[in-house]
Amino acid sequence: MTDVRMSDPMTDIRIRALDEEDWDPLVALEERAYAAGGLSEGREALRSRHRASPDTCFVLEHRGGFGGYLLALPYPLYRCPDLSRAEAGGSRGGGRGSARGTNMHAHDLVISEELRGHGLAHRMLRHLEHTARAAGYRTISLVAVRGAHVVWSPLGYRARPEVPLPESYGPQAVYMAMPLEPAPADLPTPGPRTPELSPPTRAELG
Repeated sequence: MTDVRMSDPMTDIRIRALDEEDWDPLVALEERAYAAGGLSEGREALRSRHRASPDTCFVLEHRGGFGGYLLALPYPLYRCPDLSRAEAGGSRGGGRGSARGTNMHAHDLVISEELRGHGLAHRMLRHLEHTARAAGYRTISLVAVRGAHVVWSPLGYRARPEVPLPESYGPQAVYMAMPLEPAPADLPTPGPRTPELSPPTRAELG
């Protein structure tokens, strides 16, 4: 994956592929972000998301240091990983037209505390959208927790409160998705369900 240099008032910032040496700071940041709310996954579950799709997992590097991360992987539309379980099997990746499906799921996005407030979470998500679109994915999804839907709605993500979620996300979580077509079309509707309205991702901080 080619490094992406970003035009930002902050200096020495880039988005790059997740490397082995990133795991200690990544796990520490994930625990600070989620442990108090009971949403922390643990190292093995996090690593399993990366193994499923290493080409869509990124680190935000700031002045040579770890500044945040984004874990994403192909997942069927209207489904998502269970925070209490690691991914089974190996890589879900594959070239255009493979059996990997057409939806990319932005599973977890966290920016380091000192870098928040500069729009870097949005930039990382836009980088993932560009990567997914170039690879032939048609939609991108995420799960907003603790009211984070307000962060992602302005970017075009539509809340789908009728989509059931694993209990591991807690009661204040909502599935969101967005088409990646050049000419946006509405998302297909999941099968008939009784809407389970909740207040307004894992991808929540930044």
